[in-house]
Amino acid sequence: MAATSQSNDDAAAVPQVVFACVRNGGRSVIGRVLTEHYAGGRVRAESAGTQPGEHIHAEVAEALQSLGLDTSQERPKVLTRETVAASDLAITLGCGEECPYVPGVRYVDWPVADPGGQDAETVRAIIADLDGRVRTMLGELVPDLELPPSVLGERA
Repeated sequence: MAATSQSNDDAAAVPQVVFACVRNGGRSVIGRVLTEHYAGGRVRAESAGTQPGEHIHAEVAEALQSLGLDTSQERPKVLTRETVAASDLAITLGCGEECPYVPGVRYVDWPVADPGGQDAETVRAIIADLDGRVRTMLGELVPDLELPPSVLGERA
């Protein structure tokens, strides 16, 4: 395990969520970016794919950036057993049977459409779907977390 500046007690108190999909270019990136934005350091979020692509989907990056969310450091990476094992919760988004199973990790499948190759309105609807799911998940993981307003404004 990598050394961190946190003590073991602090690190244990911060739950980790991994968002897993096939290409790690859309849904999982949206979930990770939204979680990190809303959690304010109270939850760690990772994203990875079973068959990662070369880059995140341009339409996803554009839509998230239009909402004020930075995607410049997002790079698809392979979903490993170690990433899953380090997580309290694994959220699957279309990787099905290819996702590694690790006993003791809670798995939840979110049936969310793939934003890859979709028009801006469809991508925005997928972000809205994930926004609601992420906000609910954070309320369950960290009940005392005061969520900032949705990045979607009045449309959320």
